[in-house]
Amino acid sequence: METPKSLAVFLAVVALLAAPAAAGWSTGSATFYGGSDASGTMGGACGYGNLYRTGYGTATAALSQVLFSNGASCGQCYQITCDYQAEQRSCRPGVTVTVTATNLCPPNYALSGSNGGWCNPPRAHFDMAQPAWVQIGVYEAGIIPVLYQRVPCVKQGGVRFTITGFNYYELVLITNVAASGSVASAWVQGTATNRLPMTRNWGANWQSLAGIAGQALTFGVTSSGGQTIVFQNVVPAGWTFGMSFISNLQFSY
Repeated sequence: METPKSLAVFLAVVALLAAPAAAGWSTGSATFYGGSDASGTMGGACGYGNLYRTGYGTATAALSQVLFSNGASCGQCYQITCDYQAEQRSCRPGVTVTVTATNLCPPNYALSGSNGGWCNPPRAHFDMAQPAWVQIGVYEAGIIPVLYQRVPCVKQGGVRFTITGFNYYELVLITNVAASGSVASAWVQGTATNRLPMTRNWGANWQSLAGIAGQALTFGVTSSGGQTIVFQNVVPAGWTFGMSFISNLQFSY
């Protein structure tokens, strides 16, 4: 017997809504913060500062402690959809959004993980910028169950280096990283120094304790995806603290 057209359409919709789970996505939850223009998301534990100016925009999220991994996840991109199978009334079905990790959602041990302590371990939780969250969730719900997965980050232009601090303490913010999005390790070499390993200070900020002020600088950066790029003399001699430099190189997808 032929399946009625309306039933066929219904079954197709159900299959579509169930597809993300079948594709091996992970389960988590999501709330929102920062206001309708995401102005309250500026700054954050990754150190990206003004997210409008640094290119991250309003499609961002603060990660719960287990996802944030002490800053190692800064810059990573996640595709997120509301888990329609778990909560139909709160979801916008069939919609996904891609966000970049720019902040930490700290745990609140005064509240239980099922009642306000959304970012407590071991929960996988995204406190998303409001403009991104409302694409997948109904505003009145406040918190929704989600399915998520890591995806490559798509960026325009090259990797950027912003140098602050003072001589013998250089703090380098590495931003606009494509592909895996996050940095696993870095080193710096001045025109009058050997190659020197850098260490993560906080978020996406990497530090060097060498006397390299005023020298042209070369950086070597290894992404969390395992690709290494050498940014030869990306910072010219005569630079001063507070300046940013944009390379012409980018990590491949």
